[in-house]
Amino acid sequence: MAKNYDMKTRLRNVFTGAEFDVSVIMNTNSKDSNFLYLTGFISGVFEQAILVSDKNGSTLLTNELEYDTAIEQAPNNMEVKCVDSGPGNSIGRMIKDIVGSRSVGLDYGFLPYNYASYLRKILGKNRFYDATKQFANAREIKDEFEIRAMRKAVSITREALKEIPDYFKSGMTENELRARFEYILGNHGGEGLAFESIVSFGSNAALPHHTPDNTRLKPNEFVLLDVGAKYQNYCADMTRTFIFEPDKQTLKYKRMKEIIDTVKEAQQMGLAHIKAGANGSEAHNAVTEFINTTRNGIYKGRFIHSLGHQIGIDVHDGNGLSPRSKILREGMVVSDEPGIYITGFGGARFEDDVLVGKKRSSFL
Repeated sequence: MAKNYDMKTRLRNVFTGAEFDVSVIMNTNSKDSNFLYLTGFISGVFEQAILVSDKNGSTLLTNELEYDTAIEQAPNNMEVKCVDSGPGNSIGRMIKDIVGSRSVGLDYGFLPYNYASYLRKILGKNRFYDATKQFANAREIKDEFEIRAMRKAVSITREALKEIPDYFKSGMTENELRARFEYILGNHGGEGLAFESIVSFGSNAALPHHTPDNTRLKPNEFVLLDVGAKYQNYCADMTRTFIFEPDKQTLKYKRMKEIIDTVKEAQQMGLAHIKAGANGSEAHNAVTEFINTTRNGIYKGRFIHSLGHQIGIDVHDGNGLSPRSKILREGMVVSDEPGIYITGFGGARFEDDVLVGKKRSSFL
């Protein structure tokens, strides 16, 4: 179990105001993020495991492969039961006995149709609700453990980003640099990747979600890395843009430098607008207006995505900072990531993770 993890508080977060009395989370070949939120487990695979929870505690049903791992990590108000996953197993009856006649919340945002159908068949007479939004709301405000874990993930990522320019080499491919960065991330204590790393050279930096390929690095070009470590289940999401072997006498360099400086200034403007009580769209709109009008409007329309998104167990953990976003609250963690993208030339993005404060927010 993760140190200082408070399952009781997280159960209260989920069930306060919920329409359902009990939640049933079922993993597939991957883990539901809400399984991680409620268990606090930092090791184990737990394929097909089932977690039944109410406001007072949880029961975990898992097979013998994971039983000892679960026992070692289980908090005080979690009961762990070993179930036979073979033919004729009694897991269905166990779920039904635990749930009883209570109303059930299922995470339809994660659960595939056939898994949901299986659970509904077992609990056919129970009333069902979609628990997706309730879990998302519960996870928005980060507790002390979550903030510490995210600070560590950010610190690991930041140190790796400081080191990576030492490995830039003319002729290397994006894939080579991606592999090198992920190796460095592990050396600094990363426990996995928050998402698939983005590494972009030259004109590929104009593509916000470029997949690294065999494009080779050349002097006087952009190098953009959008990367993040995971630590004790929690994500970092950071972006840096560099110029490799800059030729400062060229107009190309001057243009690249101006783009980078503009994006850095926009990021600070975004940070100033990200605070509790503000709508996320305020920050997004302020940054968009700045980029559209600065330097006589030469970058108008070149900022083509939302300023940010919530971050937590998932790297995209909730609503973004787009005009459709909700009011920001103290304790949320969001990204601040403006960018300028020019097709055929390249682009720049700078991204840091922000802890929303009451009067002032700060980078983690």
